Amino acid sequence: YVLAVGSSVFHAMFYGELAEDKEEIRIPDVEPPSFLAMLKYIYCDEIDLCADTVLATLYAAKKYIVPHLARACVNFLETSLSAKNACVLLSQSCLFEEPDLTQRCWEVIDAQAELALRSEGFCDIDAQTLESILQRETLNAKEMVVFEAALNWAEAECQRRDLVPTIENKRLVLGKAIYLIRIPTMALEDFANGAAQSGVLTLNETNDIFLWYTASKKPDLLFCTKPRKGLSPQRCHRFQSCAYRSNQWRYRGRCDSIQFAVDKRVFIAGFGLYGSSCGSAEYSAKIELKRQGVPMAQRIIKYFSDGSSSTFLVWFDYPVQIEPDTFYTASVVLDGNELSYFGQEGMTEVQCGKVTFQFQCSSDSTNGTGVQGGQIPELIFYA
Repeated sequence: YVLAVGSSVFHAMFYGELAEDKEEIRIPDVEPPSFLAMLKYIYCDEIDLCADTVLATLYAAKKYIVPHLARACVNFLETSLSAKNACVLLSQSCLFEEPDLTQRCWEVIDAQAELALRSEGFCDIDAQTLESILQRETLNAKEMVVFEAALNWAEAECQRRDLVPTIENKRLVLGKAIYLIRIPTMALEDFANGAAQSGVLTLNETNDIFLWYTASKKPDLLFCTKPRKGLSPQRCHRFQSCAYRSNQWRYRGRCDSIQFAVDKRVFIAGFGLYGSSCGSAEYSAKIELKRQGVPMAQRIIKYFSDGSSSTFLVWFDYPVQIEPDTFYTASVVLDGNELSYFGQEGMTEVQCGKVTFQFQCSSDSTNGTGVQGGQIPELIFYA
């Protein structure tokens, strides 16, 4: 009776025209932990989800038409979404017809494409999802990484089909998907040292692509020759003006730092930094991003300042996923010409498109940077 009240499918099973009259009803296609999670919800109004069983619970909630539990499963998946599981969740969200989750997956895959393509989960996706990713125009990835990921997927697919993972079989399981990799857009060196020697391409294809790079009369190719657009980075500028000379900004190994939070998930790709105010100079910067004191990304990088008041972009190795309504710490330790520009008239809140950034002072800042003024004038992000 309780199950029939909670689900129209159970109602049909127990009380409908085709009701089961057996004492024991077998449910072969749902795992026991996931079925138990659904029972807990129907009987106790208790939502008990975990990462290992949430997809199977979503399947059960969809099958038995328990919409509130299904929505809770999707919310759980959205909050646990990362580059590691985005490709698997993309294929599942399409299967379960969850467009909002599909859109979130694409946001992560586009912005953190190289991490997503190198994840173990990428090798577990179905062929249709593979094709949809390979033909994606907005992937932020080098084409060599796309090519290597496709080969890794092909090796896993060979094992799923009980084929020996030879070069010929990898090409066989990739099928027409290989032409979705934009091999002619690779750097010539990447092509020559990687794809051309992989054995996956035929001799004719390899020869034609080399001619495409070098000949004035280029052959027709089955591969797309136009580079992917990728994503356009956005800039959050937190100062209304900058100054120089009136004060000398000394670095001496001290940290310039600021805390920020956003109201929507974004991906921080790097910072815009000031440079010298008295002619061109080279700077060394250690940039870092932390969440509650735990480092999420850091990089030591050099950049050249031309003496203008422009900001100069420095990038992390990979964009970092930033969750909404949580404060993160952006830090930089600079070494270079000490007579430099610095920001003034800082804002505590900045609207960038559909994303709102909030800033507050950081206890890590030991060199004078705060909300009102200092360094780290820009956050570079994808949204």
